[in-house]
Amino acid sequence: MQLFVNDLTVMDFSYLCPERGMVGESWIVDVILSGDLNDESMIQDFGKVKKNLKRLIDDYVDHKLLVPADYANVAIVHEDNSEHVDVRFTCNDGRVIQLYCPAEAYAFIYGETVTKDSTGSYLREVIATHLPENVDNLELILRTEVITTPFYHYTHGLKKHDGNCQRIAHGHRSKIDVFVNGENSLESQQYWASRWEDIYIASEEDRLAFSARQASGTVPADREYCCFAYESSQGYFEILLPESDCEVITTDSTVECLAQFIFDEEKARQNGGFVKVLAYEGVGKGALVCD
Repeated sequence: MQLFVNDLTVMDFSYLCPERGMVGESWIVDVILSGDLNDESMIQDFGKVKKNLKRLIDDYVDHKLLVPADYANVAIVHEDNSEHVDVRFTCNDGRVIQLYCPAEAYAFIYGETVTKDSTGSYLREVIATHLPENVDNLELILRTEVITTPFYHYTHGLKKHDGNCQRIAHGHRSKIDVFVNGENSLESQQYWASRWEDIYIASEEDRLAFSARQASGTVPADREYCCFAYESSQGYFEILLPESDCEVITTDSTVECLAQFIFDEEKARQNGGFVKVLAYEGVGKGALVCD
């Protein structure tokens, strides 16, 4: 007998990729439980499945940075005298991405790359010990939202958030709708999809001098790098990455602020035409700004 739950949750996270660098992502999670019926003639109560499995997925992957632990050019240092972990990742093209964050900000995935299969295996392993005895098998189906218009992948951190959004490297796969003078502007949507392809969106006030970094090591001299850091309720967060991979704005990077940023930029691009922006944060949610 099998029990299935579609659209159990959406995992919003980022991961480190040898080719692309830091990638913001949103994966929809479907689950299938196989097993015998319990004393209530159920495999498990739907309410418990939704609550318990969603909590476990949130705890282990959601709003974290996924790091491929077996990748040849990643160095992971767990500090003895603190709960911080120093992660240094070198892409195939030589770009360096480095983070110095509390351990809870990461998920270390077995494998050379982060994929749906490797992430699914990681989740099945950590969830298995929490399943009731009558459940024989758990299948996780990870999938992306079907988007037929341009979209982008972005990573950010929200230091003022009182939850896990404060982690400095979590992200989203997001569509963008832009209307100019009442018409859907595919050109504008494609512009933003290209501009924010695998982008890190940072706040100017969080910029940190390279000499003030707590992380160790140097960076290649063949490109410019940016450092950002802040202290929040979960601890001290720090990130270093190539300047070319960043969009630095003067506000926070909430979806409301991003929608306003896109709107203001579009007003300038369109020479004052009527503009409407729907900026999404992952799947099915976002912010709207219009004239």
